[in-house]
Amino acid sequence: MDFRDREKMKRLEKTFELNFRLTRLYANYLEHYSEIINAEMMHALCGDGSIDEADGFAAILCQIFGLDIDGSADERTLIRDYITPSVRVMDANRYRNNLYYKNIVIPEVKKGSWELRREKYPAYRGVIADDMILCEGFREIPPLGFFKEEFEFPAVLEDGNEWMTLTPVDLDTSDEAIERAHGKVVTFGLGLGYYTYMVSEKENVESVTVIEKSRDVIALFEEYIFPQFAHPEKVRIVNADAFDYAENTMPSEGFDVAFVDTWRDASDGAPMYKRMKKLEHLSPDTEFIYWIENFLISRLRAEKFVQNKNQLDDGADISYEDVVKSISLEHLLD
Repeated sequence: MDFRDREKMKRLEKTFELNFRLTRLYANYLEHYSEIINAEMMHALCGDGSIDEADGFAAILCQIFGLDIDGSADERTLIRDYITPSVRVMDANRYRNNLYYKNIVIPEVKKGSWELRREKYPAYRGVIADDMILCEGFREIPPLGFFKEEFEFPAVLEDGNEWMTLTPVDLDTSDEAIERAHGKVVTFGLGLGYYTYMVSEKENVESVTVIEKSRDVIALFEEYIFPQFAHPEKVRIVNADAFDYAENTMPSEGFDVAFVDTWRDASDGAPMYKRMKKLEHLSPDTEFIYWIENFLISRLRAEKFVQNKNQLDDGADISYEDVVKSISLEHLLD
């Protein structure tokens, strides 16, 4: 690399360092301290109205993380360009007025190792609030939100462990896929049937085929949730492996849209995302949409960048342009 490319590479490394740093901070906070901010703290800071609640929440987060706006350049950048724009106040009524939340009643029942029940977010608990925001220059911002009041949502547990929830982020990260659904739709992953229900309500959707590997999940859905659907005639449930179906059956089905939602998060989803992307060519007339795709892209991009950085440190002859090309969307799956 010449001098200019080395300087560009340093700036790119700094961007990824900050991406990684914020990801680690948020992951630790969400796993161990998500309920540390409470109504009393927020009222003390924002009660007189002089500080916006989102800004106040961000300020407390920075204190928790040990960040100082008057500190190092990295700390100032992390606060100004990452944390502050990531925080948002979530409107509980917007979610409670969601069609599924209003019309589908999730009972609290146990069946074998499975359990349906209601869970709650306390006021001001921090939660991931939408898909990753991918900015220019490879900066990435994970949206973090909170409710100003207690918020209840349905959950499915297997052997006492949370297996599936239908939280506001699940609704927000499915909005685009629901909006784009039309004609003959196939969805990989059943869960609580949210996507299936929402698209079955659309007039421009002819049918919804659901591919679900777990017979237990199907049985739970068919007994307690499916009878509440207004348009069950549109829905067909297939007990099958997603990748086997996509490779061997789907190409002859003539679907207009496919929504892939078979993972819990980016860590287990990234390999499955890559695997399904490689099968898209078998159904060239189908539009594929992936749940939390930006988080998946972020995960794959981070892995690719670290690989490039390690090769450069080992003396490999890789140009700055090659690095940027390898982490761009059109080449990320090469």
